[in-house]
Amino acid sequence: MLSLAKLKAILFDLHGTLAYVKNDVTETEISDFLFSKGYEVSPQQLRAAWSFVSFIDYPKYGYRNWTLFFRRILWRLKVKVDDETFGTIVKLLESKPYQLYPEAANAVVTAKKNGFKTAIVTTIALFKFEEAIQPIREYLDFVMTGYEAKCDKSNPRMYKKVLEILNVKPGEAIMIGDELPLDIDLPKKLGMHTLLLDREGKNKGQSVDAFVYSLDEAMETIINKYGECSTN
Repeated sequence: MLSLAKLKAILFDLHGTLAYVKNDVTETEISDFLFSKGYEVSPQQLRAAWSFVSFIDYPKYGYRNWTLFFRRILWRLKVKVDDETFGTIVKLLESKPYQLYPEAANAVVTAKKNGFKTAIVTTIALFKFEEAIQPIREYLDFVMTGYEAKCDKSNPRMYKKVLEILNVKPGEAIMIGDELPLDIDLPKKLGMHTLLLDREGKNKGQSVDAFVYSLDEAMETIINKYGECSTN
């Protein structure tokens, strides 16, 4: 059973927790287009370069838009494409923005209004979701991405840094997320509390602090069962 008597901060995962991309552009879709233009770039090559840029390059350089981000991917692949092909791909990526889940805004606002410090913790580049979180930005104390942390989310440094910024101890924070290794297992190793968001009920056999099926249920679990933020 969770013991949240001293809980002071609620951390939210981004992808799959607060926000999602509807009909996201796939590596195969981009690869097919590149092949049609005479550039032999396979889906696996794209996936590998994309991962490298996301987890290694972005934390170092903090790309501010899709143009810079995708240009780096092509640089990693050592592929030069014409301006029209490049521009078409960038526009396609820009046309698939992040969107908040219907209950996301209410969850973050509820957390803040009950006195908790709040933050997003994600490796994902800020430009990809910055517009999506505008309705809740004023209710977030900090947005931690790979660039702010200078590492990816599987590195404990990201969590340690956001806790330092919020000025809370691990035992005073709870992480809400949908991915076991990064959102649950790692925070638990650091001494944090966790709530696994499992909208489809796929992880019932896992040993976790608590399951929730929605962000509304997550906030109900924290607020109703354990009260408002402890400021002591």
